[in-house]
Amino acid sequence: MEHPYLILTSLFSIFGLEDWAAIHPHITYMWLCMIILIFFGWLAGKSVSMVPDTVQNVFETLVGGLEEFVVTITGEEGRKSFPLVITIFIFILLSNLFGLLPGFYPPTASINTTLACALIAVGWSHVIGLKYHGLKYVKHFLGPLPLMIPLFLPIEIVSHIARVLSLTIRLFGNIAGHELVVGILLLLAGAFLVPLPIMALGAFVALIQAFVFFLLATMYIAGSIEEAH
Repeated sequence: MEHPYLILTSLFSIFGLEDWAAIHPHITYMWLCMIILIFFGWLAGKSVSMVPDTVQNVFETLVGGLEEFVVTITGEEGRKSFPLVITIFIFILLSNLFGLLPGFYPPTASINTTLACALIAVGWSHVIGLKYHGLKYVKHFLGPLPLMIPLFLPIEIVSHIARVLSLTIRLFGNIAGHELVVGILLLLAGAFLVPLPIMALGAFVALIQAFVFFLLATMYIAGSIEEAH
């Protein structure tokens, strides 16, 4: 979907790059998202205190709760993967919420962004599997009996490819669909207030889709850590 007005596209016009920014809005807004996250991460790390204030207590509770949630699914071995999955969660959530701001484009409304996130999540699950099991990790793909390898190996390969496609298309479809609906309402009504109910629903969808991605990535890691049966 082509947006009639994007803030960064207008800013890039100063450097004569408005055409590039208009063609690749997901890249420019992805970089904006990363800059915001890096800045607030640096700010949070700088302001951490041994005697936490109210804000620090709230964030410590939220992050600690999510970490224990991951450990509940994966076991203690999955604790080392928490920084990656929580980073993906926060990045996707902020990217989704960009779609609620006038003049902003959600990077996750591009299939390129969602595919990159899916490849990182699924790829990391295999890295963890190899780390904990070594070459024995291949048993996850071979089935319970040697005679069944020709049957199970293609099925397992297809199922792991399907994980990438599932994560990619689910997130992209929901966010791009929301963008399309809001854009159509704005064009038909010509007023900002008309699509507000859809935008409010979009905030809920943004959170749910980020959490679903986070949950599935955690489950894939848990599957890679457990012993093959």
